[in-house]
Amino acid sequence: MTKVETTFALRHEPMRIAGKKVDAEEVIEVHYPWNDAVIGTVPAGNAEHARKAFEIAAAYQPKLTRYERQRILLKAAEMLVARKEEISDIITLELGISKQDSLYEVGRAFDVLTLSGQMCIRDDGEIFSCDLTPHGKARKIFTMREPLTAISAITPFNHPLNMVAHKVAPAIATNNCVVLKPTELTPMTALVFADILYEAGLPPEMLSVVTGWPADIGMEMMTNPNFDLITFTGSVPVGKLIAANAHYKRQILELGGNDPLIILNDLSDDDLAKAADLAVAGATKNSGQRCTAVKRILCQESVADRFVPLVLERAKKLRFGDPMDRATDLGTVVHARAAETFERRVHMAAEQGAEILYDPGRRGALLPPIVVDRVPHSSELVMEETFAPIIPIVRAPDDDDALIALSNSTAFGLSSGVCTNDFRRMQKYIAGLKVGTVNIWEVPGYRIEMSPFGGIKDSGNGYKEGVIEAMKSFTNVKTFSLPW
Repeated sequence: MTKVETTFALRHEPMRIAGKKVDAEEVIEVHYPWNDAVIGTVPAGNAEHARKAFEIAAAYQPKLTRYERQRILLKAAEMLVARKEEISDIITLELGISKQDSLYEVGRAFDVLTLSGQMCIRDDGEIFSCDLTPHGKARKIFTMREPLTAISAITPFNHPLNMVAHKVAPAIATNNCVVLKPTELTPMTALVFADILYEAGLPPEMLSVVTGWPADIGMEMMTNPNFDLITFTGSVPVGKLIAANAHYKRQILELGGNDPLIILNDLSDDDLAKAADLAVAGATKNSGQRCTAVKRILCQESVADRFVPLVLERAKKLRFGDPMDRATDLGTVVHARAAETFERRVHMAAEQGAEILYDPGRRGALLPPIVVDRVPHSSELVMEETFAPIIPIVRAPDDDDALIALSNSTAFGLSSGVCTNDFRRMQKYIAGLKVGTVNIWEVPGYRIEMSPFGGIKDSGNGYKEGVIEAMKSFTNVKTFSLPW
């Protein structure tokens, strides 16, 4: 593979508090996972910075018309695409995913902005006639949606642009003010994104971005009295910490996943080849760092011997290495510590009887695609959320009821994919899998930015993301009636 010499200027990105650039006494270093070089710094903000941002947000009452909100969002989308190479570079430098994957992330954020812009001009009020029963009157009840006081948003490392867009764009579309805290691991993309929105015409009071260590700023993001709703995407422990501390606040918690791709035994060789394509892509895109990535491949025993070689063949074709090389399919995970953890899970599974079919060897944060067959379903590798490009194959019973029970046996309930051509079996799995999404002949993570998305059990508290659902969640419904 061609070696790419990545040159970059060390950049410092201050916080954006109502559009003003604000620093703190200390800084947090942001590292490039490929070589652990420091590529930038952000302020190590504290509770006082978040408190000031929430005070500004709560005191400001946005007056943007629906048309003005649409113009801001669509202009920001155009600006994002115009700067896609720069933004993609920042994502790759702070996260380590390949340029292929970071460019895709920019494209998804464009979709979020565009769809939010389209939806914000749609009047979402309803009308109810009251003369429907013997006790009714000649009146009508009308509904309208109003913005909240402010929104607290906390975003994860694995999608430093798209997860930010999914929280900020629907908030703008509903005339809400947001205080955003991106993770300290990948904070720089969010700060640049804020500048794009300001330049597109967003009143600066409507968006603040604060940075800092969780111990210093996290509790303020959970408990400040000036916000009505907290929206969080991230780990289960942090989500449950928010649930325990946010008290009388609305909470939208999108947490971890342990998503299966289920391969049923009615498939032909051609079908199994298509399923293998889904398995490898679903497990390795974004370096496997998606809550909806394929974390378990549950393949029915009677077709496993035909399926596994197809997976192995595809995994061996993936080009891994320098994330800035455009020929690279698979970059790094977020840091070497994570890579070590997930590599250790592979070795633990092998000690329990799994067969490692392909493992080119870890180098720092670079964890190549690892194919593991005959993985015991009780192993940590597949019972926990393994956030890495590992392709674990569990040989599952040919009995559908037993397979559904096996799939449901983890603490998670986010998404799933099922490969079958039998419509009755499709119905059975759609009904039987305890998850938020069931995709037939697609990876678990397939969605569009508009459609409802979210999980149950330890994968979330049931509230959905996606532009339409977020806009509903980010508003209060007011009813009024008139005498006609």
